[in-house]
Amino acid sequence: MTLDRARELIQVQLSFTSGYNRNAVRLILAEVSNVHGQGAVDQLIREFDLQQKFELEPGTDFSKVGR
Repeated sequence: MTLDRARELIQVQLSFTSGYNRNAVRLILAEVSNVHGQGAVDQLIREFDLQQKFELEPGTDFSKVGR
């Protein structure tokens, strides 16, 4: 998954207001982690303010989510 595609998918999830969207974002971050590494994940968390919106912290290892 490219970072641009991850951004698109995260933006879609942020437009919804369900708790399931947090899980979807975690799966997206897991894929980003596996392909691009922790730095890219932390960047997306900051870029979309996922700390505030979904309580997702920079530095969290999402690589095992969904596996």
